[in-house]
Amino acid sequence: MGVTVEVHQVYKYPFEQVVASFLRKYPNPMDKNVISVNTVEEKRDVSTGIIYRKRIAICRNVIPEILRKVSILKIPDIQLEEESWLNPQKRSMAIQSHCLTWTQYASMKEESVFQESMENPNWTEFIQRGRISITGAGFLNCILETFASTFLRQGAQKGIRIMETLLKEQCGAPSAE
Repeated sequence: MGVTVEVHQVYKYPFEQVVASFLRKYPNPMDKNVISVNTVEEKRDVSTGIIYRKRIAICRNVIPEILRKVSILKIPDIQLEEESWLNPQKRSMAIQSHCLTWTQYASMKEESVFQESMENPNWTEFIQRGRISITGAGFLNCILETFASTFLRQGAQKGIRIMETLLKEQCGAPSAE
């Protein structure tokens, strides 16, 4: 079956500031579930100026203890891979993330975009779509997808709050115009 979550946010800060804050977002005390984020590859295409990055995040396993009685779910941490393409000329950054853990049982993918707002060039629009699909867990599929849906929605909102806090701390008050 699978569940999809979409979020849309306008940050009232310039694109460059939003991207810089995003790249420094984790780890941070506002979300203790993200243990580390390491850049494993970074390169710039000299002809287009596009900067490609691949990062690996290590996160705490947040599946409730009751569900961790199932042996495959009984691990302390999960790994996520994030790839991004930053186009400074077009003031946009596309991001694709997926889970590297439990791939034989679950598919978790997120696609996000930061881009200059059409409403105001000093603002940045953020659009994210996440999808989780669980297979191979038998009767637990539906329960795990329900948990995943709630976790994705709450995680997206928490991520937006963290970004707003970081932007305010690093850049001051948001741009009114």
